[in-house]
Amino acid sequence: MFSGLIDLPWWGYVLVTLALTHVTIVSVTVFLHRHQAHRALELHAIPSHFFRFWLWLTTGMVTKEWTAIHRKHHAKCETEEDPHSPQVKGIHKVLWEGAELYREEAKNSETLERYGHGTPDDWLEHKVYKHTVLGISIMLVINLVLFGPIGLTMWAVQMIWIPFWAAGVVNGLGHYWGYRNFDCADAATNLVPWGILIGGEELHNNHHSFATSAKMSAKWYEFDIGWMYIRLLEMMGLAKVRRVIPTPRFHDSKTVVDLETLQAVITHRYDVMTRYAASLKCMCREEVERLLGASGNKFDAKALRRFVLSDQPLEDDKRRELEGALEHSHVLATIKSMREELSSIWARSTASSEQLLDQLQDWVARAEQSGIKQLQEFSAKLRRYAM
Repeated sequence: MFSGLIDLPWWGYVLVTLALTHVTIVSVTVFLHRHQAHRALELHAIPSHFFRFWLWLTTGMVTKEWTAIHRKHHAKCETEEDPHSPQVKGIHKVLWEGAELYREEAKNSETLERYGHGTPDDWLEHKVYKHTVLGISIMLVINLVLFGPIGLTMWAVQMIWIPFWAAGVVNGLGHYWGYRNFDCADAATNLVPWGILIGGEELHNNHHSFATSAKMSAKWYEFDIGWMYIRLLEMMGLAKVRRVIPTPRFHDSKTVVDLETLQAVITHRYDVMTRYAASLKCMCREEVERLLGASGNKFDAKALRRFVLSDQPLEDDKRRELEGALEHSHVLATIKSMREELSSIWARSTASSEQLLDQLQDWVARAEQSGIKQLQEFSAKLRRYAM
């Protein structure tokens, strides 16, 4: 029986399979995600063509389809139009049937037309890469020739790697379970601080907070292996980074809220909201416990704290219940309303810089007059944001 051109011990086949799937992960995160979908970096033709060719062999995914679906996910995140939100479709559906959700959305011509602009539109894309079954079939033949019958198993692992890890785990668990560095508007989470197995995509909350950043790690203890490969390509002159997560700066002596403060606050808005939640967390917990101790008050304490300090989506019945609880606490109502007013400053795109500055100055003044010590301390911190 033909055993293939390459004979390896069992662990050798495991290592080769992991290496091949890792190349696929890198192709997805660097080329499809950061370069094509978000334009966070520019890629030279050499790595671009290699990544396209490799993805054709190992996934059969079409660049325009993947890019369009992912852009729509960001534009419609956690809504009925989101192609794969576990908050809407359920965690089990997205985790185990993420690939089916992808294929279903890929049939939507409106999605491709609206969100698929700027993707490759050359001869290769139309004459070669559109034949997705041909690509993965060639990969199967290569595996069988090189490794013999075990090549079929290796090929099967390659075929399920992206559907499970990217379409299932990242799109599913990445919006359901994990920790959050930034209080972004959707439910995106970081799965673990070491983005190795899925190329850095594990740092999903960081990505949704700063979608156009080529680097997905934000804290000193986080590692994004996809960023490492991008830096290597950049050193070889094969890539150029366009944007990364901005690092906030503070002028300790600054006391006046001016246009520079406004620009810095808008630029670092997710950092601002995260610090706001952290600053008011203890006060919020104490006030919720006080409410629970009062006779006749029954509500979900954890949900109420989350409702006051974040924008995570809630069902209508739960929202009405928590809004009713706020009627019994001026402190919690103030913390929530001030948070919403602060976040609305960068949401008002039609207002002039002068109008936004007036709103920010008014917000700081009212925070200082609120009588809530933690809110006053946060307003002093807000004054010191700088570009």
